[in-house]
Amino acid sequence: MDALTTSLVTAFLLGLFSSAHCIAMCGSVIGALTLTLPAHIREQPRKMLPFVLNYNLGRILSYSIAGGLVGLLASPLAQINGLPFLRYLSVLVMIGMGLYLAGWFPKFAHAEKIGAPIWRKLQPIGQKLLPVRSLKQAFLLGAVWGWLPCGLVYAGLAVAATTGDVLYAASVMLAFGLGTLPAVMGAGMFAGMLASLARNQLFRKLAGIMIMLMALLVLLWPQGEHQHHGKMDMNPVTDFVVDEAPNEHQH
Repeated sequence: MDALTTSLVTAFLLGLFSSAHCIAMCGSVIGALTLTLPAHIREQPRKMLPFVLNYNLGRILSYSIAGGLVGLLASPLAQINGLPFLRYLSVLVMIGMGLYLAGWFPKFAHAEKIGAPIWRKLQPIGQKLLPVRSLKQAFLLGAVWGWLPCGLVYAGLAVAATTGDVLYAASVMLAFGLGTLPAVMGAGMFAGMLASLARNQLFRKLAGIMIMLMALLVLLWPQGEHQHHGKMDMNPVTDFVVDEAPNEHQH
């Protein structure tokens, strides 16, 4: 398995194994968003599905853009003194996320404050898009939602940064977003049932352990290299908040 494929698979599984976090955080977000839809749409799943899908397509697009930006900024840091610095950093972030999800490291939630300044700039845009009355509005609101401060997204971005390439990093975050899609789409359609699952401590612990095991696998996986543009890429690894950025009490 080459470096890019490893990164894509890692990001997808990171999103997939973090279903408990996605349901707890993004489930409440998309639940709040669907409540802004007219009653005749909310009461018919066939009509509501396109809106839920567009929310998520906008969200995943923002993840991909963020991945591209991180890939651009992180390229010079891919290796420091011959060591894959970003790869080690991504492993630490993933372990932190796993411990947090399992309930063993609640202070990891403070990492979400990193994106708070960007979120404060985007909040007013999201507010102007409410209430949602069209699929275009749903897509644009989802694109704003994609910048909501989230430790899980930062873990995905840490994986994306290890690619040292704009397009590769964007692809990694696309894979991450697709991994979160089943949980978030399901939360949008079946919010009540999945919310109770997300609160199940055993489910959260198992998800956290899976993420930590995946981080260790990435750390121990033999390091393949591939040539790209003349440089070597290393194998790495609520509410819709319109009032304030989320904190550890909102998860």
